[in-house]
Order: sequence, then structure tokens, then C-alpha cells
Amino acid sequence: MSIESAPLTGSWDDVRQWRKKTREVLIARRLSWEPRLRRERGRRACERLRQAIDARPCRVLAIYWPIRGEIDVRPLAAELAASGCTIAMPVIAAKFSPLEFWRWQPGMRMQPGHWGIPVPAECERVTPDTVLAPLVGFDAAGFRLGYGGGYFDRTLAAAQPRPRAIGIGYAETELPTICPQPHDIRMDAIVTEESLRLF
Repeated sequence: MSIESAPLTGSWDDVRQWRKKTREVLIARRLSWEPRLRRERGRRACERLRQAIDARPCRVLAIYWPIRGEIDVRPLAAELAASGCTIAMPVIAAKFSPLEFWRWQPGMRMQPGHWGIPVPAECERVTPDTVLAPLVGFDAAGFRLGYGGGYFDRTLAAAQPRPRAIGIGYAETELPTICPQPHDIRMDAIVTEESLRLF
């Protein structure tokens, strides 16, 4: 499957349809990689992520539970938790509302959340100063292609003060553009196995 060129019209309907098709191709592509290769790329991306976090330490870091071939940041989060950083997981408490962030630590009891993604079984809300956002795709301007629900953008737009947003994904998922719309929020940094870019 190949990725079609971005629509020239700029209409939201055209962009939405193009993003949907592009998302399907990129997810299928990363799932087609050998698990060993995906893990190695993820490990290298986490090394670069560590550089970004060490350069500007955070007090409360929001991570994510990896699904559909996403980079697993939980081992790095466990290290940071051991050194005193509070770790949180995003929780969809209400549809089409900003995410909540609940405290997480390795080994704690989890339960199925929205879309069956595990979330902490106990609700202890925290406010992150840094949020990691998994990338389905991204562009050179720092905009993220996610799963289409808009939860990360909605959360970042509503947060006061806004946390630092770091997108993490695979270099191969870079696009010329995601056709950013007014509701899209630029990442402060994007990390892949090949680079760390600040915006």
C-alpha cells in the first residue's frame, strides 16, 4: 500500500479522508515489520527520548500504553519513576472531552479503558508538565497524525499551563505534510530512532 499525495483543496472533508487512508497505511506498515526490528527501532527512539527528558527534566510525565506497534516507553518510564518522577497514563473519562491523567507505576493493577486500552484501576489524577504522544505519522513542521479522535489536541488546547508535548514514533512515518488544521497542535519536540527535533 502506498500513501497518496495530500489533497490540494485544503477542505476538511478531503483532508479527513486523506488522513484516514494515510493512517491505515502507516499502521499496516509498522505492523508488518519483524517484532525484533520494531523493538530495536523503539529502543533507539527511547534513547533519544531520554536525552530530551534529561535536557529538561519533568516532575510529572504522562506516557501511554502501547498499542498497534507503537513504541513502548514503559521501561524508560519505570526508570524515571524509580528516580522520583511521577508517571501518569491518559484516561478518556468522557467522550470528546480532554483526557484525564491518572498516576501509574510499574506493576500496578490495570483495567480496560476506552477501546480496551489498559488504564490504572485506581483513579489518582495528576497534572503532567510533559506529555508523550504516540505518532502514527508526523511532518517536518512538528504536527502529529494520531488516530483521529482528537483527544491529544483537545487536551493540549485546554490545558493551563500547557504541558510540553513530545511526539514519539518511527522515522519512516514522516510525511511531507499532515495538512494541519486550526485545531491541530504542534508538538514541542518529535523523537524518532533517527532524530530529536525541537520546535
